Amino acid sequence: MEAIVVLLFLVPCLLAYDNLQLDTNLESNAVNVPYGLGKIEVKYKTFYFEEAVDHFSYANSDTFKLRYLLADQFWAGNGAPIFLYTGNEGDITWFCNNTGLMWEWAPDFKALLVFAEHRYYGKSMPYGDESYKGLEHLGYLTSEQALADFAALITHLKATLPGAATSPVIAFGGSYGGMLTAWMRMKYPHIVAGGLAASAPIWEFGDLVPCGKFNEIVSKDFEKSGPNCAQNIRKSWPAISKMAATEQGRKSLAKVLRLCDPLKGQKDVDDLKGWLMNIWTNLAMVDYPYAASFLEPLPAWPIRAVCSHMTRSDLEGEDLLASVADALNVYFNYTGGTQCFNASQQSTSSMSDVGWDFQACTEMVMPLCSDGVHDMFEPGPWNYSHYAAVCKEKWGVTPRPNWIQEQYGGRNITSASNIIFSNGLLDPWSAGGVKISLAETLVAIVIPEGAHHLDLRASNPADPHSVIVARHEEKQLVRHWIQQHDQHHRPCLDNVLASRKGWLRTGDMISSPGIIILMIVVVAIFLTIGLLLRSNRSHKPMPPYSINEKAETALS
Repeated sequence: MEAIVVLLFLVPCLLAYDNLQLDTNLESNAVNVPYGLGKIEVKYKTFYFEEAVDHFSYANSDTFKLRYLLADQFWAGNGAPIFLYTGNEGDITWFCNNTGLMWEWAPDFKALLVFAEHRYYGKSMPYGDESYKGLEHLGYLTSEQALADFAALITHLKATLPGAATSPVIAFGGSYGGMLTAWMRMKYPHIVAGGLAASAPIWEFGDLVPCGKFNEIVSKDFEKSGPNCAQNIRKSWPAISKMAATEQGRKSLAKVLRLCDPLKGQKDVDDLKGWLMNIWTNLAMVDYPYAASFLEPLPAWPIRAVCSHMTRSDLEGEDLLASVADALNVYFNYTGGTQCFNASQQSTSSMSDVGWDFQACTEMVMPLCSDGVHDMFEPGPWNYSHYAAVCKEKWGVTPRPNWIQEQYGGRNITSASNIIFSNGLLDPWSAGGVKISLAETLVAIVIPEGAHHLDLRASNPADPHSVIVARHEEKQLVRHWIQQHDQHHRPCLDNVLASRKGWLRTGDMISSPGIIILMIVVVAIFLTIGLLLRSNRSHKPMPPYSINEKAETALS
């Protein structure tokens, strides 16, 4: 009889789980992207979701269309997980095509993939072409508003996609997107069950870490990648200053460095130095063990390729700067199509330097400095007053340097849970990353040979062993979070099917409608046998009694 009760309890649960069809009646565009993921093809549909411009007040009722990409070809529905990428400061398609880990894991987890674009980037412009014109439009570009966008989107998807209501959501993100993933789990734990925050420098604020650690890591990467390389970069700064002291010298400097535009004055020279500093920093971020096109098309171990042009210890003056130009050619002209270098371009056009510059002038204030001794750069102390003055002049805003710590907790985040903080030690942003586990559910994973969120990229035969191990550990943790979520939110199956061994597996039950029919037949057989046995049983029948007699008996 207990078996019949179990089956009667199980059948409606299984019918509910089996009743799944993904609603794809919305307008969408299917995109096929060739990608090195073995047999997996990056294919997704593009959707737009109406979001509030301001989630936190009632003064502005404007709305806009937030773009998101959805891949449902792996999804099993019926409470199978949703993998959410929390979009960065750029076009979401670019991050989608550079986050191979999610595409590789999706078939195994039978997961729905959602890549949500960050407001004010890509095609998610709250005020269209006017979005960057004036604070009355741009003032809604904040991390808090972006997180609220993601929360509203996931709530909508779980409410409208059949079979998604009980799906656990696991967030993924790298760099700023990784910070958003961590903060998403902290701020919206009821919406996100866990998060993989790769190369997320959530402590690169205030005085949480020394401001010089970032540039020290960049310099060590160059020191390890070729003899005299870091030393020659250190020597290049005074060489630039000396040559740029005169108008003729600036003309010669622009020529030797193969710049597209002339250097008209000292400001252009200062901007040139900042541009070069950013190029060396970008190379440290993308020092991957294989050819990649994350920021620019680059060879394997690009710093080694760059340093191969600056190995001589006797380089001075124009010869030294010519070697710097050869090194720049690796970064900007690996494919051979660049005639000159645009000193206003930092990286791929898929990234928005303008949007991030505004965010850095409001809440994303990350103090960085250099001393020229422990790093290969000119001495440049952190000067908040100057920083704030530049932001005021450029954007008309005064930065809030402590706001991120106040909003997200700084180092005091032990009340959070289910977050993986992964950091590659080649990545300069690891200086502000969480590299020591803070609790059993706040896990730090360190990748010694890893550059900027290498673990989020697709598997590659050239991957170092440390990233292979890291991905394995990350996958086990994500699987545990999903199982943990299911135990609390899907008791219908988990309580009845206490074991997933043998033929009585959840997946088998869901995927085999014939099993459901068989169970119904078994129930009917048992009920029939029970009735037959009862009718044949010899016993003295009870005398009939009226309803009134029954009531009197109950009252006596």
